[in-house]
Amino acid sequence: MTLPFIMVLAMGFLFACGIYLMLERSLTRVLLGFILLGNGVNLLIILTAGRGAPPLTDGQNLSTLGMSDPLPQALILTAIVITFAVTAFLLAMIYRSWRLVRADSLEDDTADLQVAITKMIDSEAEASTDYDDTEFGDEAESPITGAVDLDDDGTPHEREAAEDIASKGANSARIGRTGTTSANKSGKGSDGTETEENI
Repeated sequence: MTLPFIMVLAMGFLFACGIYLMLERSLTRVLLGFILLGNGVNLLIILTAGRGAPPLTDGQNLSTLGMSDPLPQALILTAIVITFAVTAFLLAMIYRSWRLVRADSLEDDTADLQVAITKMIDSEAEASTDYDDTEFGDEAESPITGAVDLDDDGTPHEREAAEDIASKGANSARIGRTGTTSANKSGKGSDGTETEENI
């Protein structure tokens, strides 16, 4: 087996163990999984760099042909520092958890579970109701069927129908008043003669 193949196997093993440990409830195992995952990523970056000669010259031949790329090595140095910082943070969390509850494993919080169950029940109840939950309700430009009436003045169609009926009623009342007025204008007096009333 060649060296890159062995490194690929080692990288896969580190990734598998790291992910497995990070899925545990124990914070110590999560920490170990994070460290293994970080080392697996470092191996991955080294493998992407490929093989190359050290970046040294004899002072005469300044060609970079065949030299290894220094960027992956710089990335690994940065990743080591970040992994160290996160490891220190996780250690502080583990220590704090041990001081408070004398355990480093995460337990289910019954109050959080109750809140989550209540929110889930409320969201299912809201989803099952048959009303429009939009901002404008039946006043939207194209309201959906069964949109809720937010201002209790009826739907736009009902208001249009009521306005049409009111305008027709006003027109018929105006026509009725005009007919009555004209009848009063040309009426007969008490003596039987036609009189014309000026209005």
